[in-house]
Amino acid sequence: MGQIAQKDAHALILDAIDRGDFQPGDRLVESELADRFGVSRTPVREALQRLETQSVLVRDGRSLMVATLNHDQMAELYAVRTELEALAARLAAQHAAREEIRVLQRMVYEDAALLGDARALARANRRFHGQIHLASHNRYLVQQLGSVHRSMALMATTSLAVEGRGAAALTEHLAIVDAIKARDGDAAADAVRDHLSRAFETRLQEEARRM
Repeated sequence: MGQIAQKDAHALILDAIDRGDFQPGDRLVESELADRFGVSRTPVREALQRLETQSVLVRDGRSLMVATLNHDQMAELYAVRTELEALAARLAAQHAAREEIRVLQRMVYEDAALLGDARALARANRRFHGQIHLASHNRYLVQQLGSVHRSMALMATTSLAVEGRGAAALTEHLAIVDAIKARDGDAAADAVRDHLSRAFETRLQEEARRM
C-alpha cells in the first residue's frame, strides 16, 4: 500500500509540474501537497526526495523548489532529445503497427482543433511524441525518453505559445507520420530533427527577446 501511495504521489507531483500548475522556481511544501492530493505526508516526502534525486526539484536551504533550466542545460537537453527521438522515429518506421500509425495520424488532425490554446496544444504535443516513443517498440529507449521529457517540463514556457508555431508544429508532425507510414526510417529521423531544431530555434528567439 505504501509503495502504491508513493508511486501515486510521485506521479501526481510530476503531472502537476507537467501541466504547469507548478512553475520553475516554485517552492513545494510537503503539507500543502498532501492536502492537495489527498494523501499522507509520508508518501509525499518520499516522492519529493525521489524527485530531488531525479533533478526535477532542487534544494534551497530547507526548502525544495521546481528546478529551472539555464541556457546551457536547455541546449544540452535538446541535443539529447533530438538524437533519441530521431532514433525512436526511425524504429517506429520499422516496427509500428498500422493501428499505431493511424492513431498518430488522427492525433495530428484532432490537435488542429487546439490551435489558439497553447497549454492544451502543449499537452497534446507531449502525447503525440509519447506515442512515437511507444511505436518504437524499444522499452529502453522509451525509459530514456521518459527521463528527457520529465526535464522538458522544467521549461517555464512552451514554444507553441509563439504566434504561428502551433500550426507549423502540426505540419511538421504530419511530415513525421507520413515518413513513418512510408516505412522510411531515414526520412522519419530527419523529420524529427527538423521539427525539434525549429522548436529549439523558437525558444532561443524568445529567450533573446527577454534579454
